[in-house]
Amino acid sequence: MNEQVNIDIHWTPEQVEAVVKDLASLRLFVDLDLVPRYPYFGDKTYPLGRCKEIRDAVFVELQTRLQQPQIAGTGLALIRDAMKKGAVIKKIWGDLRGVYFQNAMTLGNWYLDVSNDTVNPNKPRVEVLPMAESGFADISSFEQFIQVAQFYWGVKVYRNDICPALAPFMPLIYTRADGISWLGEANDDMLAMTMATEFSAAERILSALPPPPDNLKQKWQDSIAKLKPNDFLHAQGDAVEFCRHFRAQQYHSGSRVRDSAVMAYLALPKGI
Repeated sequence: MNEQVNIDIHWTPEQVEAVVKDLASLRLFVDLDLVPRYPYFGDKTYPLGRCKEIRDAVFVELQTRLQQPQIAGTGLALIRDAMKKGAVIKKIWGDLRGVYFQNAMTLGNWYLDVSNDTVNPNKPRVEVLPMAESGFADISSFEQFIQVAQFYWGVKVYRNDICPALAPFMPLIYTRADGISWLGEANDDMLAMTMATEFSAAERILSALPPPPDNLKQKWQDSIAKLKPNDFLHAQGDAVEFCRHFRAQQYHSGSRVRDSAVMAYLALPKGI
């Protein structure tokens, strides 16, 4: 049977409540494992900042429960029934209501958020809404990404002049109020977005952002000078010109160059 990601599922309020109840039970189950593994995110206590870890753990446990011959729970039975009809459950990440980055799941035309309390711990753990009412949107540009990052992370954002050969893939430098800075963005969704635009998304934001302050750039250059030679990290030049060169070389086709860029990124300090 062909996958129908956008199949319409019609749940009554009572059925939605049953789905929320069962997903909340799964969330409590995975919390028992996650709390001792991730007690803090910086200076924040669990579950704050752990939406990805929570979503991923519930997703795995959900797959296990759905494969069992006897399903305990009306909500899980409703999910399995929807999947039998062609709905697909998948993991998503993006912009939630213009103020958060959020990891969640979709099932057909429904939004399933099992880490709804990872920004405000007083909110319910689970939120289940029609996708159209969720306020969730895929990240389609660096401009959109930066708007959320500035609000959610409280950062300033600069053009990646530190590693200009890496900038077509990761064009941003962030700095927090405490002075800590890092390069990004290296998650699969953002890499897919910049490659799908043939590096034009990166080129556009690089042309718009200010350069990093000289003292910040010098700190990064001093740190990078200690790393093993790598063209992505040590090549000199203009970041925008690298975007144009990579496009001409069709580095957006296939994963070989992207994977090399990610490996170079992983050699960088996580923050300076």
